[in-house]
Amino acid sequence: MKKSFITPSGLFLFAFFSLLNSNIVSAQKKDQMVRMSEIEIVPEYLEQYKTILKEESEASVRLEPGVIAIFPMFQKENPNQLRILEVYADKESYQSHLKTPHFLVYKTSTLKMVKSLKLVDMDALDVETMPEMFKKYN
Repeated sequence: MKKSFITPSGLFLFAFFSLLNSNIVSAQKKDQMVRMSEIEIVPEYLEQYKTILKEESEASVRLEPGVIAIFPMFQKENPNQLRILEVYADKESYQSHLKTPHFLVYKTSTLKMVKSLKLVDMDALDVETMPEMFKKYN
């Protein structure tokens, strides 16, 4: 007869910590902040703006644990119209992001380039699938 290495108390602890971890992940997802930034750029600044935005978004994702995604896009037929999908772990992560050196450089150096800006807070329809989407990208 084989001897089991899993004791009843070990099994209980495994189940308990699995449930606890699941609840923590759910709480984090529930507190997530999702925003769509709708930006129109003054045409003569478009290339300069895109360069600055690319540097800022890369630094945000790389340096800030609470920044899950900053994904800038522009319309093919109207490239002065940009959209940025922003996903933060929570509102505190967003507030912290606003104080970072790379964001402050972005914000101050692009003020004259932005013709209009609209920040639209969103609710994710399927938060559970989001991690799988990012995994598939790799």
